[in-house]
Amino acid sequence: MTPTLYFLRSSEQKIATDMLHYAARLDDIGKTLADFPELEIYEKYYGLTRRDLGLYALGTSGLSGAAWIRLISKEKNPNAFIDEQTPILTIAVKPEFRVQGIGSLMLDQLLQEAGALYEQISVSVLKDSPAIKLFDKFGFEYVENREEKSPVDDAPVITMTKQLSKETVTRPSDGYDPTRWMD
Repeated sequence: MTPTLYFLRSSEQKIATDMLHYAARLDDIGKTLADFPELEIYEKYYGLTRRDLGLYALGTSGLSGAAWIRLISKEKNPNAFIDEQTPILTIAVKPEFRVQGIGSLMLDQLLQEAGALYEQISVSVLKDSPAIKLFDKFGFEYVENREEKSPVDDAPVITMTKQLSKETVTRPSDGYDPTRWMD
Protein backbone atom coordinates (compact mmCIF):
# COMPACT_ATOMS: atom_id res chain seq x y z
CA MET A 1 0.00 0.00 0.00
CA THR A 2 1.24 3.47 -0.86
CA PRO A 3 1.68 5.69 2.20
CA THR A 4 0.10 9.13 2.48
CA LEU A 5 2.41 12.15 2.39
CA TYR A 6 2.06 14.95 4.92
CA PHE A 7 3.87 18.25 5.28
CA LEU A 8 6.45 18.08 8.06
CA ARG A 9 5.48 20.90 10.40
CA SER A 10 7.48 22.52 13.18
CA SER A 11 5.27 20.81 15.78
CA GLU A 12 6.46 17.50 14.34
CA GLN A 13 10.12 18.12 15.18
CA LYS A 14 10.28 14.64 16.72
CA ILE A 15 9.75 13.08 13.28
CA ALA A 16 12.84 14.86 11.93
CA THR A 17 14.83 13.81 14.99
CA ASP A 18 13.68 10.19 14.80
CA MET A 19 14.26 9.90 11.07
CA LEU A 20 17.72 11.49 11.26
CA HIS A 21 18.67 8.37 13.22
CA TYR A 22 18.01 6.30 10.06
CA ALA A 23 19.41 8.87 7.61
CA ALA A 24 22.73 8.79 9.50
CA ARG A 25 22.65 4.95 9.58
CA LEU A 26 22.86 4.90 13.37
CA ASP A 27 20.61 1.83 13.48
CA ASP A 28 23.35 -0.06 11.59
CA ILE A 29 25.99 0.65 14.24
CA GLY A 30 23.88 0.56 17.40
CA LYS A 31 24.41 4.23 18.28
CA THR A 32 22.04 7.13 18.99
CA LEU A 33 21.97 10.80 18.06
CA ALA A 34 23.23 11.57 21.57
CA ASP A 35 26.53 9.94 20.49
CA PHE A 36 26.87 12.44 17.61
CA PRO A 37 25.80 15.95 18.71
CA GLU A 38 27.27 17.39 15.49
CA LEU A 39 24.33 15.86 13.59
CA GLU A 40 21.75 18.05 15.33
CA ILE A 41 22.28 20.79 12.72
CA TYR A 42 20.20 18.69 10.32
CA GLU A 43 17.12 18.53 12.55
CA LYS A 44 17.29 20.82 15.59
CA TYR A 45 14.58 23.52 15.54
CA TYR A 46 13.21 22.17 12.27
CA GLY A 47 10.38 24.31 10.93
CA LEU A 48 11.14 27.49 12.83
CA THR A 49 11.95 29.20 9.56
CA ARG A 50 9.69 29.27 6.51
CA ARG A 51 12.64 28.09 4.44
CA ASP A 52 12.60 24.65 6.12
CA LEU A 53 10.60 22.31 3.94
CA GLY A 54 9.80 18.67 4.48
CA LEU A 55 7.33 15.86 4.35
CA TYR A 56 6.83 12.44 5.80
CA ALA A 57 5.21 9.21 4.68
CA LEU A 58 2.60 7.58 6.88
CA GLY A 59 1.09 4.19 6.09
CA THR A 60 -1.16 1.75 7.87
CA SER A 61 1.89 0.47 9.78
CA GLY A 62 2.90 3.97 10.91
CA LEU A 63 5.69 6.33 9.96
CA SER A 64 7.76 4.89 7.12
CA GLY A 65 10.01 7.76 6.07
CA ALA A 66 10.71 11.47 5.94
CA ALA A 67 12.58 13.93 3.74
CA TRP A 68 13.41 17.54 4.45
CA ILE A 69 15.65 20.37 3.33
CA ARG A 70 17.14 23.22 5.32
CA LEU A 71 19.61 26.00 4.85
CA ILE A 72 22.62 25.38 7.08
CA SER A 73 25.36 27.96 7.42
CA LYS A 74 28.93 27.21 6.45
CA GLU A 75 30.09 27.92 10.02
CA LYS A 76 28.26 24.79 11.20
CA ASN A 77 30.44 22.73 8.84
CA PRO A 78 27.72 20.55 7.29
CA ASN A 79 28.46 17.89 4.73
CA ALA A 80 27.06 18.82 1.30
CA PHE A 81 27.43 22.58 1.88
CA ILE A 82 27.42 24.43 -1.45
CA ASP A 83 26.49 28.02 -0.54
CA GLU A 84 24.15 30.00 1.71
CA GLN A 85 21.26 29.70 -0.79
CA THR A 86 21.39 25.92 -1.30
CA PRO A 87 19.52 23.81 1.25
CA ILE A 88 20.77 20.40 2.28
CA LEU A 89 18.53 17.36 1.86
CA THR A 90 18.07 14.76 4.57
CA ILE A 91 16.05 11.69 3.62
CA ALA A 92 15.39 8.42 5.40
CA VAL A 93 13.18 5.38 5.07
CA LYS A 94 12.88 2.97 7.97
CA PRO A 95 14.61 -0.35 7.19
CA GLU A 96 11.39 -2.39 7.11
CA PHE A 97 9.95 -0.09 4.42
CA ARG A 98 12.97 0.20 2.12
CA VAL A 99 12.89 -0.90 -1.54
CA GLN A 100 9.15 -0.21 -1.78
CA GLY A 101 9.34 3.11 -3.64
CA ILE A 102 8.72 5.28 -0.57
CA GLY A 103 11.99 7.19 -0.97
CA SER A 104 11.13 7.93 -4.61
CA LEU A 105 7.61 9.00 -3.68
CA MET A 106 8.87 11.42 -1.04
CA LEU A 107 11.75 12.77 -3.13
CA ASP A 108 9.53 13.38 -6.16
CA GLN A 109 7.08 15.45 -4.10
CA LEU A 110 9.78 17.28 -2.16
CA LEU A 111 11.59 18.31 -5.36
CA GLN A 112 8.36 19.79 -6.73
CA GLU A 113 7.77 21.73 -3.52
CA ALA A 114 11.40 22.86 -3.24
CA GLY A 115 11.35 24.35 -6.74
CA ALA A 116 9.06 27.10 -5.44
CA LEU A 117 11.71 28.21 -2.93
CA TYR A 118 15.14 27.26 -4.23
CA GLU A 119 17.20 26.98 -7.40
CA GLN A 120 19.05 23.85 -6.29
CA ILE A 121 19.49 21.45 -3.38
CA SER A 122 22.41 19.31 -2.27
CA VAL A 123 22.80 15.98 -0.53
CA SER A 124 25.63 14.08 1.07
CA VAL A 125 25.64 10.33 0.40
CA LEU A 126 28.01 7.49 1.17
CA LYS A 127 30.35 6.94 -1.75
CA ASP A 128 29.35 3.26 -2.06
CA SER A 129 25.67 3.62 -1.11
CA PRO A 130 22.90 2.13 -3.23
CA ALA A 131 21.06 5.43 -2.59
CA ILE A 132 23.24 7.01 -5.30
CA LYS A 133 21.03 5.25 -7.85
CA LEU A 134 17.99 7.02 -6.39
CA PHE A 135 19.66 10.41 -6.65
CA ASP A 136 20.89 9.65 -10.19
CA LYS A 137 17.32 8.73 -11.17
CA PHE A 138 16.13 12.16 -10.02
CA GLY A 139 18.85 14.06 -11.87
CA PHE A 140 21.30 14.78 -9.05
CA GLU A 141 24.85 15.30 -10.26
CA TYR A 142 28.11 14.49 -8.55
CA VAL A 143 30.08 17.56 -7.43
CA GLU A 144 33.73 17.09 -8.39
CA ASN A 145 36.41 17.31 -5.69
CA ARG A 146 33.84 17.41 -2.87
CA GLU A 147 34.54 14.16 -1.08
CA GLU A 148 34.10 14.45 2.66
CA LYS A 149 33.89 12.08 5.62
CA SER A 150 30.80 10.89 7.42
CA PRO A 151 30.62 12.32 10.95
CA VAL A 152 29.36 8.91 12.08
CA ASP A 153 32.16 6.60 10.97
CA ASP A 154 34.54 8.60 8.75
CA ALA A 155 33.32 6.68 5.70
CA PRO A 156 33.82 8.60 2.44
CA VAL A 157 30.78 10.58 1.31
CA ILE A 158 30.16 12.50 -1.88
CA THR A 159 28.12 15.63 -2.50
CA MET A 160 25.47 15.70 -5.18
CA THR A 161 23.33 18.61 -6.34
CA LYS A 162 20.06 18.91 -8.19
CA GLN A 163 18.97 21.96 -10.18
CA LEU A 164 15.31 22.65 -9.47
CA SER A 165 12.65 23.94 -11.81
CA LYS A 166 9.68 26.07 -10.92
CA GLU A 167 6.88 23.87 -12.16
CA THR A 168 3.28 23.63 -11.11
CA VAL A 169 3.14 21.59 -7.94
CA THR A 170 0.87 18.56 -8.15
CA ARG A 171 -0.12 17.30 -4.74
CA PRO A 172 -1.68 13.97 -3.85
CA SER A 173 -5.20 14.50 -2.57
CA ASP A 174 -5.18 12.24 0.48
CA GLY A 175 -3.64 13.83 3.54
CA TYR A 176 -1.48 16.32 1.74
CA ASP A 177 -3.12 19.50 2.91
CA PRO A 178 -1.15 22.64 1.92
CA THR A 179 -3.03 24.71 4.50
CA ARG A 180 -1.23 22.68 7.18
CA TRP A 181 2.21 23.81 5.96
CA MET A 182 3.16 25.60 9.18
CA ASP A 183 1.68 25.68 12.67
